[in-house]
Amino acid sequence: MPRPYILAETNWKHLKDESFDLAILPWGATEAHNYHLPYATDVIEGTSIAEESARIAWEQGGKVVVLPTIPFGVNTGQSDIYLDMNLNPSTQFAILKDLITVLDRQGIKKFMILNSHGGNNWKAIVRELGLLFPEMFLCVTNWFTLGSESGVFDFPGDHAGEMETSLILHLTPELVLPTQDWGEGKEFKNKIKAFSEGWAWTERPWSKITEDTGVGDPSKATKEKGEVFFNLVCAKMGQLFADIAEADMDNLYK
Repeated sequence: MPRPYILAETNWKHLKDESFDLAILPWGATEAHNYHLPYATDVIEGTSIAEESARIAWEQGGKVVVLPTIPFGVNTGQSDIYLDMNLNPSTQFAILKDLITVLDRQGIKKFMILNSHGGNNWKAIVRELGLLFPEMFLCVTNWFTLGSESGVFDFPGDHAGEMETSLILHLTPELVLPTQDWGEGKEFKNKIKAFSEGWAWTERPWSKITEDTGVGDPSKATKEKGEVFFNLVCAKMGQLFADIAEADMDNLYK
């Protein structure tokens, strides 16, 4: 049975008399995730979280629709990692401008990027798009930032660590290699202290900061942790979807 809140599954018979308040665009990446996780890790996570969160919101009466996931992200620091696919930020801007033009023209005035890749940086893009589409409410979510505060993981990790490995063990365990093939996910820090402390920034050349493309130890990952975390994230995200869908954007602040 097609889910009416998933654009890729629904149909014109349903949509010709439907209207939505909020459109959600999951945006991932196609890149190596340590030795053991699939290149589509960010896509699998973002799509699954968006769809389950939309189900929760829909059952609360939230008129939301999930757009098909964008599978490529910004991977400018990984140009030498085989088949890590890159979209430049300027390309992302062009894609978003075209998609938001459709939504704006058709009366869907609330739009969310459900970001599933740390290399995607949206603030400057969304600020510029906001000037072009003054009637649109634009926002971004980063579900992965919930890992540290969830209490589920000992060390969530930055990339293909305990958090992501647990999630993929829950969502698509058939795509995870056996534990003997898991890399350690050790990160080599910048020798200049300011960059390691986080108050100065330079792009990390991925092949120099990690041997296995992972950043974060996956050894304590389990599918049970992944299920708990997935449900926690989707409960929070589903409520956010519903809140935005129902909100009066002319009376948003108090």
